[in-house]
Amino acid sequence: MTDRSAETRTDVMDPARATALQIALGQTASIEAGSALPPFFHQLYFWSPRPPSELGRDGHPAVGGGLIPDLGLPRRMWAGGRLRFHAPLRAGVMAERRSVLEQATTKTGRTGPLGFVTLRHEIRQGDTLCLTEWQDLVYREDPAADARKPIPPVARTDETDARAVTFDSTLLFRYSALTFNGHRIHYDLDYARDVEGYDGLVVHGPLLAQHLMLLATDLLGPLAEFSFRASSPLMHFEQAMLCRNGDDLWVRGPDGRQCMQARAVARSE
Repeated sequence: MTDRSAETRTDVMDPARATALQIALGQTASIEAGSALPPFFHQLYFWSPRPPSELGRDGHPAVGGGLIPDLGLPRRMWAGGRLRFHAPLRAGVMAERRSVLEQATTKTGRTGPLGFVTLRHEIRQGDTLCLTEWQDLVYREDPAADARKPIPPVARTDETDARAVTFDSTLLFRYSALTFNGHRIHYDLDYARDVEGYDGLVVHGPLLAQHLMLLATDLLGPLAEFSFRASSPLMHFEQAMLCRNGDDLWVRGPDGRQCMQARAVARSE
């Protein structure tokens, strides 16, 4: 599917919102007007608020009314993405994001029908293209009562750098609020457990990717590209390890499973 559907949004990259995320992540607040935003902090902007009547059962905007078509599958997951960093995004400066639906397909997998959606976002400040992002979403059916949970892949253990990271319901709530993400699996324990079949609140995939990007930036310097793929959900009560070996990064759960894998490319300049 080509560029038949697109939407454009503008936002001032409010420094206060970025410093709030720094504080929520336990970092020192350092962003002010004119500062270069850390990678992936654009997730805090370009909100798309909808009235309650236009929300799905999961708290997200109902599909079919915007860029994403209704594929007839109720469960939504952010499966992964790719980013190209062309120029720094500056706090306190107006930005424009143009979003395009690149793909919307369905197929049948081992667990039943699956829907795959890819969105492409281009973010500019003035005449400068600052960021290109591809966002991959997966839609699937509700789990059957007697369905076996998929066996997650085993994570690598050959990391040269590692950091322990913990999550709790407060951090998940704050990240949901800052990104205007209404998905109930991140803050409604009964819904996450009883409707979608998780063991607890689900740590946002983008929050894991955010941690990996910050780790990559600390170790490799400014990024030119970053890609990530979620492979197993992490629960709010679990400690994880952020791991890196060369350009490869991953999140390892407490039982050794791989929750996310990623690859970073540093700027050559």
